[in-house]
Amino acid sequence: MRKTRRFLMLARLAALPALTLILVAGAAGAQAKPSPADVQIRLDRSGFSPGVIDGLGGSNTQKALTAFQAARGLPATAGLEGATWQALAAGGEPSFVAYRITPEDAAGPFVPIPEDMMAKAALPALGYTSILEMLAERFHATPEFLRRLNPRAGFVAGGMIRVPAVRVASGEPVRVPEGPQVQVVVSKGESTLAVMQGDHVVFFAPVTAGSEHDPLPIGDWQVKGVARNPWFNYNPDLFWDGDPEHSKAKIPPGPNNPVGAVWIDLDKEHYGIHGTPEPRMIGRSLSHGCVRLTNWDALTLASLVEPGTPVLFRE
Repeated sequence: MRKTRRFLMLARLAALPALTLILVAGAAGAQAKPSPADVQIRLDRSGFSPGVIDGLGGSNTQKALTAFQAARGLPATAGLEGATWQALAAGGEPSFVAYRITPEDAAGPFVPIPEDMMAKAALPALGYTSILEMLAERFHATPEFLRRLNPRAGFVAGGMIRVPAVRVASGEPVRVPEGPQVQVVVSKGESTLAVMQGDHVVFFAPVTAGSEHDPLPIGDWQVKGVARNPWFNYNPDLFWDGDPEHSKAKIPPGPNNPVGAVWIDLDKEHYGIHGTPEPRMIGRSLSHGCVRLTNWDALTLASLVEPGTPVLFRE
């Protein structure tokens, strides 16, 4: 397994292509009472993903907070005890940064995405529907939260907006600390995924894992390969809710592809771990047996695994 430096440092934000970022004065660590958004952003940056950042919190945020506390040996509390916030705020980086929208950001192309799978197959790509959707996904947020942060913004080239200072999720391979091979553990009951290296949590995220119609295949599997920006081979016969009038089709790549920005193939036929076009629904909806994450969490996971990485599906 590849070994090396941590991938979660805020300093890597400065290296992300096409980003123009300016630190916003006043780290959240100095606040008397951190907001839910502060907590979500700092969990994200620590490698304990709350899923999509909405500034509200919720069950996915609580799962990430509980996992963070356990990994750091902190008391398991529903709220932010002093020690928990001190650990999250360590380093003093701010929760938000200012970002200048580039001409490339505004250029798109942005297109509406049809619901019908055959109509999707006819498109050249399944990109973003708007610049707001694109920027929200880049900064791991809901479009509504990004609008609340920037009520007067026009979201046009040259405009400055305030965005969450999140980890970079490029999907490119990174190195993990020296030690045992990492393994991926998915909990069906908790709807969570953890990348473990021995007893150390390398990465944690909420997931959608199967359904009553297509239950998660409990067992021990392995990664066969990783496809970034994948095509999706649609076969209606494999879906309980597939349209019988549909034929097999290849659905073009893009963030609004049915499997999102990345497909991690497993040695269980037709099963994988993948992204999603609907990040806000992670942990709140059903899948067709596979494990679904936000696109940015799926990309982070893809950077940590390789062919042969164990994947354990547990009740």
